Amino acid sequence: MNNVINIGLLGHGTVGASVTRHLRLNAAPLQERLGVRLHLCRVAVRRANQRRPASTSFTTDWREVTRDPDIPIVVELIGGCDTARAATLDALRLGKTVITANKALLAEHGAELFRVANHHRANICFEASVCGGVPIIKILREGLVANRFDLIYGIVNGTCNYIFTRMTEDGAEFADALREAQRLGYAEMDPSLDIRGVDAAHKATILASLAHGSWTGLENTYVEGIRHITQFDIQIARELGYRIKQLAIVKRSGKGDTIEARVHPTLIPQHHVLASVNGAFNAVVVRGDVVGDTMFYGRGAGGDATASAVIADLADAALALKSGRNVRPPLFTSRSRARILPMDDVESRYYLRLTVADRAGVIARVAKILGDADISIASVLQPEAPEPKRGEKPSEHVPLIMMLHTARDRAVRDAVARIDRLSVVCARTEVIRVESFD
Repeated sequence: MNNVINIGLLGHGTVGASVTRHLRLNAAPLQERLGVRLHLCRVAVRRANQRRPASTSFTTDWREVTRDPDIPIVVELIGGCDTARAATLDALRLGKTVITANKALLAEHGAELFRVANHHRANICFEASVCGGVPIIKILREGLVANRFDLIYGIVNGTCNYIFTRMTEDGAEFADALREAQRLGYAEMDPSLDIRGVDAAHKATILASLAHGSWTGLENTYVEGIRHITQFDIQIARELGYRIKQLAIVKRSGKGDTIEARVHPTLIPQHHVLASVNGAFNAVVVRGDVVGDTMFYGRGAGGDATASAVIADLADAALALKSGRNVRPPLFTSRSRARILPMDDVESRYYLRLTVADRAGVIARVAKILGDADISIASVLQPEAPEPKRGEKPSEHVPLIMMLHTARDRAVRDAVARIDRLSVVCARTEVIRVESFD
C-alpha cells in the first residue's frame, strides 16, 4: 500500500470529470514518473442518480471523503464558497492536503484557510485557481523564488479577452461579441463575474498575496468591468496606436513599499507583447528584480487545461507524501496584511471619451478644469461628426477624446466629475487607464 496514494474528489462537473478521465488515461506514465500509483477511490457528487464510472465509489455526502482516514489528499472542485469552505476546512483540520481550483474561495477566505492549514500542518495546493493550464503559481513560488516581484500584469480572464478580440479584429459590438463567447462556451449564461471584473480580481488577489508574502485581501483589489467599452473606443485606441485589454495589475509602489492590486480595462501599446494575446488565451508578465521580464502564455480555462494544473498539484502532493515531507514552508511569511496603496493614490495615464455640444469654446472649458487640477493634457482628438442621413438633422453632440499625462487617480476622477457637470457635456465621460510598463 506504500506505493498507492488514495485521492478523494469533491465535485464531478466539467473539471472533475476531466481530472477523472486523465488520471485513468495517464495512469501508467504518472506511476512511472512518480513511483506511486494515484488511486481515485471516492468522489462526492451533488446527485447520485447519474451514471458514474463503476471503478470509483460515489457519495452525496462530502464528509465521507474528507473524513475517510485512508484518503490523505482531497481535491475540491465544487465551486462557490459555502460548501467548498466547509469541506476544505474539514479536510485541513484533519491534516490532509487539499488541492483546489476555486479562486473565489481562496480570494474571499484565503487568510482563514492558510491559517488553519499552518496550524494543523496541512497543505493547500492551488495551481489551477489562476490561469488554468499556465503554471503561474509554481513559477512564482518555486521557479522565481530568488526574486522580488516589482510588477505582475496580464490577461487572466479568457471571456473578456475573447470579447475584446472580436471587437478589435472583427468590428463586433460588445453585445454581439458576448453572445458569441456564450455560444462557444467561453462565457457562462450569466457572465457577470467575468465582465464585471470579479473573476479577474479573485486571481489578482491570489497573485498579489503570493508574490508579496502576506494576504492582501479581495476588498483591497480595485475592480472595474468592461461593459462600458464601445466599438468607438476600440477604433480610437487603434488610431492612437493602442489596443484595449482587461488587465490584472500587481505593482510594487515606490511610495513606502506599498502594493497596488487592480483590475480594469487598459490601453496598451500595439507593439506590446500582450497586444497580440487574442481569443480566450491568458498571458501573464512577471518582472523580477533578478530575472527581469518573463511572460507565460496558455489556455486559461476549460476542463482539460484546469485538469492539467490539478493533476500537477496531485503529483507534487503525492511526491511529498512519498518522501515524508508533506508540509511545505508557509506561503505567507508576514503575520500582518500587506500595505495596499489606495486607488486614490495610484498614478497612471488616462484616456477620456467625452460627449460634448458641437460649439466653440468647449475644449477650453474642459481644459481649464483639468489645468486647475494640475492634470496635463497629452493630446486632443475631436473626430468630425458624421454626415446626417437624408431626412435627419445634424447631430448637436460630438465625441471629444483626450489623452492625459500621468496623474493621480483621485485627481482625475474628481476633475471628470466636475467636467460632467458642465452644461456643454451631454453624457457621462468614460475613463480608461493607459499603461506602457516601460
